[in-house]
Amino acid sequence: MKNETTRYIYYYTALILLACISLAPIWVMISTSFKDEVTVQSSTPLWFFFVPTFQNYADILTGRGKFDLYLMNSIIVGVSATFLTLFIGGFCAYALARARFVGRGFLANATLLVRMVPPAVVAVPAFAFVTLTGLDNDLAALVFLYTAISLPFAIWLLFGFYKQIPVELEEAAVVDGATPLQVFFRVLMPLMTSGYAVAAIFTFRIAWNEFILALLLTGRNTRTLPVATAGFLTEEGVEWGRIMAMGTLIVIPPLIFTFFAAKQIIAGMTAGAVKG
Repeated sequence: MKNETTRYIYYYTALILLACISLAPIWVMISTSFKDEVTVQSSTPLWFFFVPTFQNYADILTGRGKFDLYLMNSIIVGVSATFLTLFIGGFCAYALARARFVGRGFLANATLLVRMVPPAVVAVPAFAFVTLTGLDNDLAALVFLYTAISLPFAIWLLFGFYKQIPVELEEAAVVDGATPLQVFFRVLMPLMTSGYAVAAIFTFRIAWNEFILALLLTGRNTRTLPVATAGFLTEEGVEWGRIMAMGTLIVIPPLIFTFFAAKQIIAGMTAGAVKG
């Protein structure tokens, strides 16, 4: 009994230490967002005991800049890219899971290799393509690019989920008179909630946080929040308080999304989707 108690103490102590290490950068960001420039530039870092100020948030929300415009741009890009990725990726994964041909498993896994290419690698050709097509400074360009970047992972993930669904369910629905689209949306989709939740959160986070492509392909009125944050790097210096305040605001939507989809995400991550 004593050995078991000691083991639990070590176990939870390690968990607490890991949690503190993981949360430390977040706390630094949040605490810095409530500091004035004098406190931020202090030679002795003050992590806990300082007089908080909301001036940084006031400058962002009501002062210079167009936070409401940049927020709307980020929402449009994130939601649109997520919807397109799930819509197209769902059909592709379903076709891949139900079709029978040589090399199907290799093709499904090979889609994940494309996801390993960092966005910075495709930045130059993407800029050239967007310029030639006249989509520069257009949010549609970001939506299409983020969809293309996220599709490989979404297809690979959803492919494994579709493989786990018995074909007999679809056959029974067809016998009852259901059309192929009715089978897909009414029979399969309710069973794919966990898979779509995981794919959605990963896609949304990419579209919401990506910086390089957004920096190259957007203009003054089409910037997303990460690009707008770079505007606080001025010739006079780095406005750390405003940068951290902007970072705190940027983090909130993905956290809310993840919180409400937590059960589906956990179920999806712990399911045997990777077995495909």
